Amino acid sequence: MKIRILTAEDVHFALPMREAVQAMKPAFGQFSAGRATVPLRSSLPTENGVTLLMPAYLQDNRNLAVKIVSIYGQNPGLGFPTVAAVVIVLDPDTGRPLALMDGGSLTAIRTGAAGGLAAELLSRSDARKVALFGAGVQGRSQLEGVMAVRAIDEVFLIDRNVEKAKALMEEILAWPNGPAVFIPSSPKEALKRAHIVLAATTSKTPLFDGNDLTPGTHVTGVGAFTPDMQEIDEHTVRRATVIVDSREACLAEAGDIIKSKAHIDAELGDIVNGSHPGRKNQEEITFFKSVGLAAQDAAAAAAIMAKAEKKGLGTLVALS
Repeated sequence: MKIRILTAEDVHFALPMREAVQAMKPAFGQFSAGRATVPLRSSLPTENGVTLLMPAYLQDNRNLAVKIVSIYGQNPGLGFPTVAAVVIVLDPDTGRPLALMDGGSLTAIRTGAAGGLAAELLSRSDARKVALFGAGVQGRSQLEGVMAVRAIDEVFLIDRNVEKAKALMEEILAWPNGPAVFIPSSPKEALKRAHIVLAATTSKTPLFDGNDLTPGTHVTGVGAFTPDMQEIDEHTVRRATVIVDSREACLAEAGDIIKSKAHIDAELGDIVNGSHPGRKNQEEITFFKSVGLAAQDAAAAAAIMAKAEKKGLGTLVALS
């Protein structure tokens, strides 16, 4: 039996962001239609972090995969990334492992793609300016996701680590046809200009005052993934139409939703399937909360696998 090993470089080559956004549509659609088997993630804590097990099977596409992701906050001080992950692709007919691929790059791409899909469905079509909270891997990916669906011309970048923010600013400025980037003096300054607000941090307290959002703003929050974490305050939640990736998961895990006692209007898949409207008018404030779905990993991994087989990417290793 042979298994295909795919590196982070292979993953990025196989799944550019525009294609990733499209791959997320059937993942969310099948999930919300009840045509995906996605158990709540299993959490295995240790003294220094937590390991999550995330299996999924998409019935229509027959995509079957399991992601194992560890989140260790002390890792950067040791020279390692905070998030480490692998994804195993399985044959739905036999259960045999077909591929083992870098899960960190896949997670960043599929999470950014989910944010991109949310922006496509929920932000104003003329949205051009982004306030980005978080200068890490997920912040960069969220911006790339939005740029895949909207013609962004200005980014207001905020991170507690100013040097980290400056480094990402320089990187964005070097992108082909990249937007202008500014580091504002305060969140309020950024929110006055922003059409789209992206939150991708590990904060346990809100990043901004939702009363400062201008009418018509779309907000995406992807950083808070436990009940005690909260990037988005209750003022934002009260003002917004609230869309989530999964009602069950967000009510169990998302501090943004739990602490604000949020009323959830719909899942993103409901909008994909046409059973709930997207943006209803130009003045509406929308908020998409995501804690991440294994359905996204399965769909992304299947797209990567298809490209890898076509292009001969990765290394085939005989296990037996």
